[in-house]
Amino acid sequence: MARVPTSKDVAKVAGVSQSTVSYVMSGKRPISEKTRRLVEDAMEQLLYQPHAGARALASQRTNIIAIVHPVLSNLGVGGIMAFIDEIAAQARRRDYDVLLVTADEGKESLRRVAGRALADAMVVMEVKAEDERAEVARGIAQPSLFIGYPDEALDEHSTLHCIDFDFAGGAELLVGELIGAGVHEIVVLGWGPEVVARGVNYVPRFRRRAEATAAAAGVPLRWVEVPRDSVAIRAALDDLLGSGSVPGLLLADGVPETLGALLDRGLRPGRDVDVVALCTEAEAEAQAVPVTAVSQQPRDVSRHAVEWLFQLLDDPAAPGEVRLVPAHLTRRQSVRPPN
Repeated sequence: MARVPTSKDVAKVAGVSQSTVSYVMSGKRPISEKTRRLVEDAMEQLLYQPHAGARALASQRTNIIAIVHPVLSNLGVGGIMAFIDEIAAQARRRDYDVLLVTADEGKESLRRVAGRALADAMVVMEVKAEDERAEVARGIAQPSLFIGYPDEALDEHSTLHCIDFDFAGGAELLVGELIGAGVHEIVVLGWGPEVVARGVNYVPRFRRRAEATAAAAGVPLRWVEVPRDSVAIRAALDDLLGSGSVPGLLLADGVPETLGALLDRGLRPGRDVDVVALCTEAEAEAQAVPVTAVSQQPRDVSRHAVEWLFQLLDDPAAPGEVRLVPAHLTRRQSVRPPN
């Protein structure tokens, strides 16, 4: 069996002392760029990996970020994978690994990760308007960052650190696009009852702004909760289109299923009906008729989240704050030009 290289071997190949190798890895002392490059090249040549346990003992850090997200088996994991993938990629760039905590334990999941020192910091997802995990986050030593924000985070004295996509701004852009197209009525095919029942905070934020924007323009808006299920979506469209009057449609979920159902009825978005959606760029582009949409920007949100989390590792006492990634609308082919 081949011998595993050690830091002593790295030092020999790089032509430096073993302590210099240690300082390059720990960052505890300034090292010249030339010396750092010599050590990193030697590590790459030898395929050297620092021993995680030894490094954790020396630095008092695990070099692990925990992502706390409950299991939602009835909804699948597709919606969160872009977030998790980007968080993991950004963490690896900083020589950190990711621990995914998926058990639906509520606040006990944070207590377990913190109490066992399993991670240096935590990203908390699937945030509710009233989220019991906020109380735990305020009392643990490890910094935590919420993707989404509970209502209490808006208090000026809050110590929570929260980042999210601007769902309210997205709603305003989407409703405004339909109003600009001259629709006589807007129907929002919103998230299904199972999503609303979870109490996630982005649903009421999106809905309030959508309704306010339509009301300000004097355009009627109806909100319909539709499960992300082809049968339920087709039934909802039967009800909406039964009168022969075709409203402008705003899709908050179920984009592929709804577009497919419209095309099956001979209604082509951008020709027979105006359709806008809240969905990722990839999903909008993948449709038979590319959809005018606002993306939730999961990768941008995740990238900003990791950058901020590493700042909190150096300054865990930083004041609480809510940051929003701005919404942008991309026009495609699913909305008719105004007459």
